[in-house]
Amino acid sequence: MKSVIIGTAGHIDHGKSALVRALTGSDPDRLPEEKRRGITIDLGFADLTLDDVQLGFVDVPGHERFVKNMLAGAHGIDLVALVIAADEGVMPQTREHFDICRLLGVRGGLVVITKADLVDEELLPLVISEAEELVTGSFLQDAPIVTVSTKTQSGLPELKATLAKLAREVPDRPSKLVAMLPVDRAFTMKGFGPVVTGTLISGEISEGEELELLPSALKVRARGLQVHGLQVSKAFAGQRTAVNLGSVEAARVERGMVLAPPGRLLPSQILDVFLEVLPSAPRAIRSRARIRFHLHTAEVLGRIRILEQAGEIPPGGSGFAQVRLESPVVAHSEERFIIRSYSPSLTVAGGKILNPVAVKHRGKELPQVGQMLSTLKDGNQAAKFSAFVSEAKERGLKPEQIVARTGWDKSVLAEAARDAQKAEAVVDCGGVFLSSQEFDRLRRLVLEEVGLHHKREPLSRGLARETLRERKFSHTPAEIFRGILATLERDGLLVLEKDVLRGPEHIMELSGADAEFRDRMDNIFLQSALEPPTLEAALHRASSGKADANRGRRILQMLLEGGKLARVQGDLIFHRKALDELISKLRAYADKHEPDRSIDVATFKELAGVSRKYAIPLLEFLDRERITRREGDRRMIL
Repeated sequence: MKSVIIGTAGHIDHGKSALVRALTGSDPDRLPEEKRRGITIDLGFADLTLDDVQLGFVDVPGHERFVKNMLAGAHGIDLVALVIAADEGVMPQTREHFDICRLLGVRGGLVVITKADLVDEELLPLVISEAEELVTGSFLQDAPIVTVSTKTQSGLPELKATLAKLAREVPDRPSKLVAMLPVDRAFTMKGFGPVVTGTLISGEISEGEELELLPSALKVRARGLQVHGLQVSKAFAGQRTAVNLGSVEAARVERGMVLAPPGRLLPSQILDVFLEVLPSAPRAIRSRARIRFHLHTAEVLGRIRILEQAGEIPPGGSGFAQVRLESPVVAHSEERFIIRSYSPSLTVAGGKILNPVAVKHRGKELPQVGQMLSTLKDGNQAAKFSAFVSEAKERGLKPEQIVARTGWDKSVLAEAARDAQKAEAVVDCGGVFLSSQEFDRLRRLVLEEVGLHHKREPLSRGLARETLRERKFSHTPAEIFRGILATLERDGLLVLEKDVLRGPEHIMELSGADAEFRDRMDNIFLQSALEPPTLEAALHRASSGKADANRGRRILQMLLEGGKLARVQGDLIFHRKALDELISKLRAYADKHEPDRSIDVATFKELAGVSRKYAIPLLEFLDRERITRREGDRRMIL
């Protein structure tokens, strides 16, 4: 059965609660003070089944002092019943409630003229005319206007028929969004524990499912579900839902929280928005103005920054802005909000959230920010996907971070990602998405850094991979860094050898004095065999005391990297040819002494013709190279 939420709206004492009571047989005024004073103070709820549709009524208070309670109920309604008493006509709260419904993007509803029994028939056309004037040019311009009297019951059958017809025409709620239930009531039931109620504005919730109460990040479990008072195993978008929570203390649950799947949405205190200022606002909204921000069932204080060049948005105008809140809220893009002035509390604006997890923008960035926000406001899913990724710059975004901004489920996310890649707007770097523009910039950066390294140190084999990462990619996810290098290597623009990066054209060729120094150094270690000189002595002999010591060390490093020399321990360096001859002697010795292939230190010294000063480092080197394996005081020759 289709479920539709209908919210009442209108001035105090215009008969909203009496109308709900007459339609449903349930009294939405549940508080003792409401019954004593005869006015609605907080939200009231009732339900009605009409043929094939189930209507959930949210009855809101009409007094100006309780507008924030009205706002908690107005979020999430499908249709509005704008209630106007025939004996008073349109009043201040009628206009404010109607403005709120427009700003919240309510798409349908009707006008109900109540208390028809209190006026003459001649007066009713005037009241209807006033109502028509109020809704001209709005979503209610062509809406039905029904006249009723709860006292005489006149007009109620027609009203029920009209409500059923409108309800059948309401589009289905988005099913491919993360489940979200803003909490409008939280209480404890004896024997059951904490219970929260609200309108499930998207997705679905199943009995036994693990959930999260945000923004406090409290892990909970849906122990039981009720929809319109009936026990169910699953609740769907658009239904008034009560959830019996497990794994949480009742005192920690309150109105304004949001129930959602764990790890899917993020609390935030900075939001980029598209702002619409009411024509009736007393003044323009300027940057730094203190505001009351109403989102779902929450009210949070904050300040606003106008992102337009003028620095303000006049009454009746619209533009981009950033809301900075004093405490976190939870939302995804496309959701609607209301702004009331701090003092006095008046509804002055509303609009649509564009980026719920925004960062502070600098003044010089405003042109680019405006372009991005325009895309988030009017673009398709692939364009929005690309805009979010682009805004993250070199940090990129993982799929779950995009979900936190959009509320999309896996299928929508996958389709948007596929279309964005097809348009060559983003690149998938091993599960982290990066804008193509940023990807190209980082590729150029890598090539530039490697090129500069070759210029600074032409005798170096290349730039160490980790040095590049720490120097230029310390704040970039590892997946992006790996992806950049992989594409450069694939395209033949970079060579990666043993964690060292070099350009494909970089060849360490020496000429002149450097080549002569290299040959002398090579010959010194070759002639000294297994009793090499100290490093300083070798450098001194090769240069005849004249060459630059640092340059000499770089040439020595070239010989080491090229495999002509081998560092055995610290500055103890041997010629590779001498080591290879020693290994051949060891293996010949082992073959001659089969099956005992072991050798002790004394025998090794004799075989190599070296003192203990060189024998021990050589044996430890051979152990590391897996030529020998130490077993007690002997070495097994492998």
